[in-house]
Amino acid sequence: MYTARENMRRCIANDKPDRFVNQYEALQILPTPFMMFHNPRPEKGGPEVVNAWGVTNAYPENSPSAFPVHTPDKVVIKDFEEWQEYVKAPSLDYPEEEWDKAKSLYDAIDRTKSYACTIVAPGLFEQTHHLCGMDEALVNYMMYEDEMGDLLKYLKDWELQYAELICSKLHPDAILHHDDWGSEQNTFLPPSMFEDYFLENYKEIYKYYHDHGVEVIAHHSDSFGATIVPYMIEMGIDVWQGPMHTNNVPELVKQYGKQITFMGEIDNKFVDFDTATYDDCVKAVKDACESVGTNEGFIPCITQGGPGSLFIDAYEGLWQAIDEYNTARFGFTQEQLDDARMPMSVTLPGRYKCNIKCRYTK
Repeated sequence: MYTARENMRRCIANDKPDRFVNQYEALQILPTPFMMFHNPRPEKGGPEVVNAWGVTNAYPENSPSAFPVHTPDKVVIKDFEEWQEYVKAPSLDYPEEEWDKAKSLYDAIDRTKSYACTIVAPGLFEQTHHLCGMDEALVNYMMYEDEMGDLLKYLKDWELQYAELICSKLHPDAILHHDDWGSEQNTFLPPSMFEDYFLENYKEIYKYYHDHGVEVIAHHSDSFGATIVPYMIEMGIDVWQGPMHTNNVPELVKQYGKQITFMGEIDNKFVDFDTATYDDCVKAVKDACESVGTNEGFIPCITQGGPGSLFIDAYEGLWQAIDEYNTARFGFTQEQLDDARMPMSVTLPGRYKCNIKCRYTK
């Protein structure tokens, strides 16, 4: 029986994995000093927080997550034609002891069982709308091609500096890079415009990671993105994490599964709500695994961009349901599955209660 890491590697390589990869079981997601100190998340219902880019974030009660505030007094870019006057990249000059603290987390990972995986967020597209607002950003992509191109290059150059520090000081062997590129039904930009703005920028970023010891690039975009999969492949993405059910994931796996792995198909809306039950988790897992029909180039996973869920136990319910599916289909025992991986670590815990009851229920 393969370890979780080896099984995921074989899934990506289309090299006979011995079971379905169970969501994030092979990715131990870890921070950097920048994420810990300069990209803070506000507390739900707490005060607004300003990050190192000058973006104000709020987390109101009864909202699913924090998001930037774009009132006229708080939006960063107030005149897009003069964006250089407003956007100042944060320093990445941290004391060595802060890198050492982060490195100790990476050193604690059993890399025979898991990838030590750095999370990088937000990505290039998200950063542009964080700086000026979603509506304004989409208009700016159409109206100010030169200025937007220059801003993206500025963000890309900063991220390459960040990538150099990540690789030289933390030595991860996987990256989970966030950048949502669409809604449930469509991409935010037409494919041709997406290519013009993002293909070369991301090719450069992801090539740097691959050239400096990172084996797996997992890109999170919980959205529709079927029309831009060829660009994802050309960028160097190994795993698209977050493909929603609207993408027709079974067809994508048939067409592209030897070039890129699809990690998703279980939309949050299928299991992540207050009246959800464990039976909903079992159904979602069965539907995903049997509709796709292969454990090569496909990982059944909640589409959320990290191990966790909005409602407590939704992620854990899926975890147990996938284990039970693997046990029934491939003959492994629960003890074997547990021994093949590091203990489940939910880094994005649920915040509301639902009805799901499973052996991981808190």
